[in-house]
Amino acid sequence: MVGEANLKRTPLYGTHVGLGGRMVPFGGWEMPVQYTSILDEARAVRMKAGLFDVSHMGRVTIEGAGAATLLSRVFSSSPTAVKVGRGRYGVICTPEGGILDDCILYRRAEQRFLLVPNASNADPVVEWLRRWGSGVSDARIAVITPSLAMVALQGPVAASMLQGLTSADLSTLRTFSFVEEKDKGADSIVARTGYTGEDGFELMVPSGNVAGVWKVLMERGATPCGLGARDVLRLEAGLPLHGNDIGLTTNPYEAGLERFVDPDREGYVAGTGLRQIRDTGPSRKLVGFKLLGRSGITRHGYPIMDGSKPIGEVTSGGYSPTLDMNIGMGYVPKSYAAPGTRFAVDVRGRLAEAEVAPLPFYHRRRDP
Repeated sequence: MVGEANLKRTPLYGTHVGLGGRMVPFGGWEMPVQYTSILDEARAVRMKAGLFDVSHMGRVTIEGAGAATLLSRVFSSSPTAVKVGRGRYGVICTPEGGILDDCILYRRAEQRFLLVPNASNADPVVEWLRRWGSGVSDARIAVITPSLAMVALQGPVAASMLQGLTSADLSTLRTFSFVEEKDKGADSIVARTGYTGEDGFELMVPSGNVAGVWKVLMERGATPCGLGARDVLRLEAGLPLHGNDIGLTTNPYEAGLERFVDPDREGYVAGTGLRQIRDTGPSRKLVGFKLLGRSGITRHGYPIMDGSKPIGEVTSGGYSPTLDMNIGMGYVPKSYAAPGTRFAVDVRGRLAEAEVAPLPFYHRRRDP
């Protein structure tokens, strides 16, 4: 456990404090959990646009003639299938199939990639790359997190709000695509990715310039949002959180991430373990559920019950301001995983009736 005295701070720490952000430890960093209200900030993202500091996440470059070979050993799909200017979501698994982390991989050039792991897993991912990169000639790994800050602008008006701050025509930028530009002479990246279920962008800019970018976006109407709103939004969108919904004791097939995994590649370190899980079939599945009553909010670790028999455990849960209901995710045996199946959640000694719901809970509005 990282002590508070050892917490890292992003380049926007002073900005957060100046805005009244309530700072909390998260993944080894001191981050804002909220500024005014978690629910109000979540609603702002759904209705207009919210601004998040995600500089605590890792930024790792892998480049050289051996970069694709190294990444093919550890990433869950082939890096050579990612076109230059595109990104891909995937997982990094142990040989047994456990999920070390979920990441986004961007291809910046034929022999140059950028990997973005979660904050608390950044160091283990780099160690994993170096471990499996041993013996791969010309695969250079560099951590650029301190020099390249990262913010997320998410919401239905994010594109129009951002347009003009970049020379790119954002109306033609596809989801999981990105463009590179110069920001005061330094490289910057504008990627159409995010973790809220809304349209939006992640902006990677030089650390010394990020406070100015944040200020301009606020002036254009973006609402500063903290980790609390981010967690509400990603749960509504049915997106897993590493350490809650996925981790070393879970695999991509039971977590519903099989479409992001190609285990049949030669040299893939998790191939044998994942093929065995795939061919045998997982015994449990990660499902979404909604509580049928108006009371009771589920939290990570609450037991899922069939009568008096425990059958699973909640991995994420909370109140959805968008849907005005209490929702959650958790692992249950496959026989309980079909939408409409009912079970109960033990909410501090009281059984709350729940029903399996298709994921995601929330689908963003799209123009006709």
